[in-house]
Amino acid sequence: MGYEEAKGTGLGIKPVLRGERVVLRPFTEADIEAMGPILADPEVLRLTGSVDSTPAAETADPVIDARTSAWYQGLAARTDRLDLAVVDAAGGHCLGEVVLNNLDARNRSCSFRILLGPAGRNRGLGSEATGLLLEHAFIATTLHRIELEVYAFNPRARHVYERAGFTFEGTARDALLFDGQFIDAHLFSILATDPRPGRAVRS
Repeated sequence: MGYEEAKGTGLGIKPVLRGERVVLRPFTEADIEAMGPILADPEVLRLTGSVDSTPAAETADPVIDARTSAWYQGLAARTDRLDLAVVDAAGGHCLGEVVLNNLDARNRSCSFRILLGPAGRNRGLGSEATGLLLEHAFIATTLHRIELEVYAFNPRARHVYERAGFTFEGTARDALLFDGQFIDAHLFSILATDPRPGRAVRS
C-alpha cells in the first residue's frame, strides 16, 4: 500500500474527539509516559493476548522504554493508522488508547482495538470511547468496514462491542495458547451502513 493511497483515507488527520466523560486526542508526552504501566497491566496483557501465561503478565516492566516512546511519538505522522489516547475528561489523565490499524485502503477497511488500564475500567468509558471513534471513522474517513477480534475469556468486551453495533461473524478456534489452554477468538465487524446506537443508518 502506497503513501498516497493511505493518505487518501483520512486516517492521517488526528482529531480531538470530546465525549461526556472521555476525550480522545493525539498522544502528548504525559500520555506516552502514562501508557507504561497501562501496557504492563496484567489484565491488559492477558486480554490482548500479548503474553502466553499469567506469570508473564504479572512481571512486565511498567516503565515505557525509549523505543516504545519513540514509536508513540511517531504516530502523529502516520497516514495508515489512527491512534488516540483515551483521556479522563474530568481529570485530564490518560486511561488507555483506541486504535484503527491494519488498513486495507483499497477495500476501505481496517481493524479496531481499545485497551484501558485499571483506572478506566467498569465506568462505561470504553463504550463511550468506542462510539466516539466509530462515529469519527464513518463520517470523517473513507472507511466502510471496521473489524476486530476478542478472545473468549473476555465476555465484557464482547458485550461492549455488540452494544456499539458490531456484528458477530464467526470464531477462530483455538487462536491463542494461554496458560497451557487454547482460547477461541470471536470475530466482529461493523459497516458504515450499519445502525449504531443513537445514530441513523447511512446509505
